[in-house]
Amino acid sequence: MIEQITGDPWDAYVQKNIFAPLGMDRSYFRSTPYFLAAHRSHNYYVRRDSASPSTPKLIDNGADFDPGITSPNGAWNAPVSDLVKYVAFLTNALVPGMTRARYDVVLSRASLQEMWKPGLPMSQSYESAPNQWMGLSFFVLDRNGQRILGHTGSQAGFRSFYYFDPETQAGVIAVFNTTNSAAPASALQRQMNESALRLLKRD
Repeated sequence: MIEQITGDPWDAYVQKNIFAPLGMDRSYFRSTPYFLAAHRSHNYYVRRDSASPSTPKLIDNGADFDPGITSPNGAWNAPVSDLVKYVAFLTNALVPGMTRARYDVVLSRASLQEMWKPGLPMSQSYESAPNQWMGLSFFVLDRNGQRILGHTGSQAGFRSFYYFDPETQAGVIAVFNTTNSAAPASALQRQMNESALRLLKRD
């Protein structure tokens, strides 16, 4: 739809109208630009194989991977510093060199508030949880009356999440470059997410 309306490919539109105005100059899609290659993390799997089922192996998948048609959903590559700039935009917190007028050029507060309205309850997905809904591109959580917004994602061995409270302008970001399929730590992952969310609890 973006391509049909604007005439720009989706990733070019995002680069020009989100990444560039927010100063996210180390964010990109798909293959790593040459000037960032030395800083690009590899992603890893921990897996068992039939040759040595009792000894998990660490598999280096390299830096880049082909997200295919899921690029709009999971092909954004960025350092944590660019994620900080993005969450600052979402929370309307000014970082050095940024203005609220610039934020409004990217997307108005009214549009963000519309995106943050609870939509469908997330009761039957891998991210299912009580008191959690899907807005427009954002997860909407009700934490004892406190609205928390965010998103999670994974591609290849990479995993990440961010959550924020738009009222207090507080946010939390976590990124990982290894997925352990030999001994999935689902309970530990939920505990870690819960600990991150507790950091946003209002006094």
